[in-house]
Amino acid sequence: MSRKPQQGPLQGIKVLDLSRLLPGPLATQMMADLGAEVIKIEDTKAPDYNRFFPPMKGSQSLNYISVNRSKLSITLDLKSEDGLQKFFALVKTADIVVDSFRPGILKKMGIDYEAAKQHNEKIIYVAITGYGYTGDYQNKAGHDMNYLGYSGILGLTGTKDEVVIPACQTADIAGGSYPTVVACLSALWARERTGKGQFVDVAMTDCVMPLLSMQFGEVLNTNTKLKRGEPMLSGGMANYNVYKCKDDKWIALGSLEPKFWQGVCIMLGKPDWVPRMMPMPEMVAALKTDLQEIFITKTRDEWTKEAENLDICLTPILEIDEVKDDKHLQQRDMFFEVEHTDYGKVTGINQPFKFSETPAKPSWAAPLMGEDNDLLNEL
Repeated sequence: MSRKPQQGPLQGIKVLDLSRLLPGPLATQMMADLGAEVIKIEDTKAPDYNRFFPPMKGSQSLNYISVNRSKLSITLDLKSEDGLQKFFALVKTADIVVDSFRPGILKKMGIDYEAAKQHNEKIIYVAITGYGYTGDYQNKAGHDMNYLGYSGILGLTGTKDEVVIPACQTADIAGGSYPTVVACLSALWARERTGKGQFVDVAMTDCVMPLLSMQFGEVLNTNTKLKRGEPMLSGGMANYNVYKCKDDKWIALGSLEPKFWQGVCIMLGKPDWVPRMMPMPEMVAALKTDLQEIFITKTRDEWTKEAENLDICLTPILEIDEVKDDKHLQQRDMFFEVEHTDYGKVTGINQPFKFSETPAKPSWAAPLMGEDNDLLNEL
């Protein structure tokens, strides 16, 4: 018998994971951490190439390890009749299939939704693509920054003079991974009511656009043309901004409401600056300069200490290697260690949801390719 997750709210749900790289694997890892039985299926001749990207931990890529824990791994030759038969045997026992191929690829392989539902009419297919299954761009290649570019997000990120690439793959994760989990659970609930499976089209460009809901609300309904660095929450306010400190580290000043800004002014010994909170646009630059001249006089940690007991939304901007040492995040159990007999112990980000009645946590480390092929004997 194959190993199964022992806890979590999604126990009893079986997911077949055909996805590769980041958006799909992270989504299915989240569901696996929550208790779903997730079977990662890789073609014997074309595995998930995320396995081979450096940096490596023993025999495996840390990129792969970071988004594939708590899953089972099997290999199938999906170009062979035996491989197809075994795939559809799995479909008969599954609830969801997740894939991240371009539109039409699974149809050419003979394992698309229309083929699968002949074996299980309740099966749910969730397809993650860059641009979706319809529209002029459906067959275009793309990556995270391409989707951010089309969505308007990249055009608003940065300063007047420079577009800034986000540190994380925003479209892949916020537009791919999380919406995929939402799509899977929504389709499961719909099936609970109707008894029917369905195909769900998750386009990362579409799904990242709601991140700009308020900005689009303004642009689509007024004559406003927003520019980089000008929106209130994207650099257009001095009291909601980032500042460099004496040690070349940074702080985040989020004093959006008057009570917070007033506290900042008192802390800085500048009570006369309170009226400058909502200055005319031409006065913003002057206030930014004044604040920068003050914040550069102390280190980041000195400012953090000074603001520690004040309710003013002044916090440190942590470097990524510092995050693991943050006391609050440790108290929230946001880091989790698992171990594999092949590549040893690895630490990663824990699943983020806290359930009072159905607690969930990672079940085991990311499997080697084909590590769970024994489960094919159970079909």
